[in-house]
Amino acid sequence: MRYGLGGFPYFCLIFFLQPSILQGLDILDSGQVVYIELQTKRVVGETVILECGSTVPDVYIWGYTIPGTEHIRAVVFNFGQGPKLQSLAKTLGDLNVITNTASLLIEKLPLAAQGLYTCQALYDTPQGAKLIYYYVQLLVLVPVSKPHLLVDDSSPVEGTPIWMRCSLENGSTPINYKWEHKSSDAEATTTTKVAEGNINRVNITSVNRNHTGWYWCLATNEVNQQRSDGIWLEVLFGPDVPRIDVTPYSVTERGYSAVERTTVSLMCQASSNPPSQYVWFYNNSQVHTGQQYNITKILRMHSGHYSCLAQNYYLNTNSKTTITLYVYYPPNGSPTCTIRPTNNYTDVALWCSWEGGYPPASLYWSSPLITPNGTAPSFTNTTLVHPGSTTPHNSTFTCHGSHVASPASYSCSTTALLPLGEPQCYVHPTRNNEYLILSCSWEGGFPQSLLWWESDDGVTQGNFKESMNILILRSSVTFSGKAFVCHAKHPLALATKLCPLRLEAPVLATQLKVVSVYEGNDVQLSCILKANYPDTEITWFNNHKKQVGDTPSKYLLYREATWSNLTVREADGVQDSGQYWCSASNAVGGAEIPITVLIKRYPVPPNVTISKIKYSSHQRTEVDLQWAVKETGNLTGFIVEGLRTQGSQVKENKTSFWVQMVTSILPDGRYHKLVGLDPTSIYAFRILAINHRTLGYPSEVKSPEDPPFNAYPTIIGAVVSTMVLATVGFMLLFLYIMRIRNGNSRFHHIFFGMQHSLSRENINSPEDEVVSMSQREGPAVVSGGSTSAPEGDTSEPVGVTITATTTT
Repeated sequence: MRYGLGGFPYFCLIFFLQPSILQGLDILDSGQVVYIELQTKRVVGETVILECGSTVPDVYIWGYTIPGTEHIRAVVFNFGQGPKLQSLAKTLGDLNVITNTASLLIEKLPLAAQGLYTCQALYDTPQGAKLIYYYVQLLVLVPVSKPHLLVDDSSPVEGTPIWMRCSLENGSTPINYKWEHKSSDAEATTTTKVAEGNINRVNITSVNRNHTGWYWCLATNEVNQQRSDGIWLEVLFGPDVPRIDVTPYSVTERGYSAVERTTVSLMCQASSNPPSQYVWFYNNSQVHTGQQYNITKILRMHSGHYSCLAQNYYLNTNSKTTITLYVYYPPNGSPTCTIRPTNNYTDVALWCSWEGGYPPASLYWSSPLITPNGTAPSFTNTTLVHPGSTTPHNSTFTCHGSHVASPASYSCSTTALLPLGEPQCYVHPTRNNEYLILSCSWEGGFPQSLLWWESDDGVTQGNFKESMNILILRSSVTFSGKAFVCHAKHPLALATKLCPLRLEAPVLATQLKVVSVYEGNDVQLSCILKANYPDTEITWFNNHKKQVGDTPSKYLLYREATWSNLTVREADGVQDSGQYWCSASNAVGGAEIPITVLIKRYPVPPNVTISKIKYSSHQRTEVDLQWAVKETGNLTGFIVEGLRTQGSQVKENKTSFWVQMVTSILPDGRYHKLVGLDPTSIYAFRILAINHRTLGYPSEVKSPEDPPFNAYPTIIGAVVSTMVLATVGFMLLFLYIMRIRNGNSRFHHIFFGMQHSLSRENINSPEDEVVSMSQREGPAVVSGGSTSAPEGDTSEPVGVTITATTTT
C-alpha cells in the first residue's frame, strides 16, 4: 500500500468521494499518481494564491499541516458539489477558493498561515482517473523592525571587556547584522564597518581609546533592512605618562638646566579621558595646580626635582613624571675635607668635597709631604691616597677649590692623628647573665681606628668596627678559662695593638663548713669569692633552698666586693638546722659551697611537781599555785599551762589543747597566783620547767580545790540584822497599842492577855521556845553548822547554835 501526503493512504481519497462519482470511473494504477512540490513566499499582510493545477480537478481536497507536526487537517474540499470551507480556514486568514479554479486565495496574509498546504486533485481522463498531489510550502515573511542597540557599559574603562547587542522585535530569518562605527576624531567623516554576520551580538574583549565614537546596527533580511539609532561609546582611559616640556630648552647629561635669574616655563601634557588635572611638585612638595608652571627669575634654590602629576578624578587614577632642573651657580661656602683609612687601614685617603654648585667646582690637594703638581684637579670631590707609614702624627693636608662662577678661591685643611694610649677592653653580663657584652675602645685618633675581636684560637668574632667594638655572646660555661683578644689597628700605627680578656667562672671558699651554736643564739656564716670575671655577687640560700633576703628580723647580710657574711638570728633547732648555701654565678659558670649549721639544744630542765593548788575564795576567780623542783641546775624559768572546760570535771586526752597562761616566772619562783578565771568553768593546770628554749616534762595535772567553808561571819551577820529589825518592829507596835488602849481596850486586853498566857508556859530551853513559836506563827529557821578555820588559824573549832526568828 502506498501512502500519500501526511501518511494518508490513497484509498482515503476514494473513501471520501461520493459513490455517484465513482460509477464508471476506473482508477489507474497507483504508480500513475503525480507529486508536484511548490514553494511560495509572501510578506505578512499581502495576498497569496495557492494553485492546485491549471484546470479544475473533478474532485480535490486542500489540507494544511501545522509547522512542527505531521498531521494533515482539511481546509476546503470539492466533491463535485462546489467548494466547502472547513473551520480551520478561519485561522489561516481571509481564505477563499477562486471561482472556476481549485486555487486558494488568502488575503491579508497572517503569520499563522505559514505552513505546508496539500491539494489532492483527482482528474477523470479517457485513460482513467488520474491523481495528482500538489505540495505548496507557504512561507510568510516578516520585515525587520527598527533595531535597538544595547551596550552593557557606555563608558567602559580602557582594557575592560564590553558587548553590544542589536535587538529586533520582528523579522524573518535569516537576518544579517552589520555594525558600523564613526571615530570620535572631529576630522573623521567616514563610517567604518566593525563586524558583520548573522549574530546580533559583538564582544570586545579589551576595549581601548580608539573604540570611542558612534555605533550603528544595520539589520537586513530578504524583505527589508533597518538601521538603529546611533549610540555613543565613551572609553575612559589615562592619564598616560605625562610629558614635560621646558622653555627655554636646554638639556644636560643629568637633566634640564637654566641660567640663574631667567624665567623658566614648564608645560605638562598627558592623554586622558576625561581630561587630566595637573599638579606640580618641587622636591615632593606641591607648588602649583594647572597644566603650565612658570618660575620667574629662577634662583639656585630652585634646583631640584620637578614632578608633574596628572590625575583622572573620574577613574581615580594618576600618573607622574619627574625631571631634574639644574640652575647654574657657584657652590656655597667652602670645600670640606677629611681623612679616611684605606688599603686595610695601612694608608690614609685624603677626601675633599665642595658640592652644591653647577657646574662642579675644581679641587686639588697640597702638603709638604706631597710633591708639587703631584695631583691632578678633580671636580666636586677628590681623593688622594697617602702611605700611612710615611705619615707622621699631626700631619696637616690642605684642599684647594675653585669655581668658574666665583672669582675667589677657597680651601680647607685636615690633620692626621694617632690615638693616645692603649686600647681598653671590658666585659659586662646582661641581666640574668643571659649574654656577655665584650666592649673594646681606642678613641681619639683621626681617622678612627679599626677594632675587631678574636678568640684564643684565632677565630674572628663579630664584625669590624671603628673606635669602639661591642661583641655580644650568649653565655656558656664553655667560655670559662677562655680568652678573647681585641685587635686595634690605625693607619699611623706601625703594628696592631692587642687587648686580651680572660673569662673565669666564680671560685668560692669559706672558713668553716660546719657551724654549731646553742638554740636561740645567732649563727655567723662567711663566704669568700676568690676568682671570677666578669664580676658577680654572692647569694645566700637557707636550709630550705630559698634565697635569703636582707630581712633583719631573721637574717642579716654584710657584703663587700669579694666576701659576704650571713647572720641567722635567734637560731631555732627545728627551723634553722641544716645546710646553707653560698652561691655565685656569672655568665661563664657558677659555684656554690654548702655550710652545715648545727643547732644544739640546752639540757632538759628538772621535773616539777605541784605541791598545792586551790581557789583563793569562793568566787573561784583566783587560784593559789605552789610547786617544788627536785634539782636546781639547767633551769631558766617556769611555764604554767591551763586546760579549761564547761563540764563538771576536766578530762585530759590526746586532743586536749593546753594554753600557756604564765610564761615569765623566774627560775627561783615557787609560788604564783592565777587571776581573772571564769568562775563557771572547770580548770586543770600543769607546770613545766624551761632551760632557755628546752622544755622539761610537764608536771602532773591538777585542778584547784575549793577553800574551807566558814559560816560564822555569815550567820552572825544574819542574826544581828534579824534581831534589830524584830526589835524595831516590836517597839513600834507597842507604842501604837499604848496610844490606843483607852479608845480600843479590847484590842489592848487581847494582846496583853496573849502575852500573859504565854508567860505562864513552862519553857525549859531556847529550842522549845523556837518550836513553840514556829507552830503558832510559822517563822523561818536558818541554822549554821561547824566550819574549819582558815589556813594559818591554830584555834580549835567551836560548835555554835544560833536561832533567828523573822516575821514577814
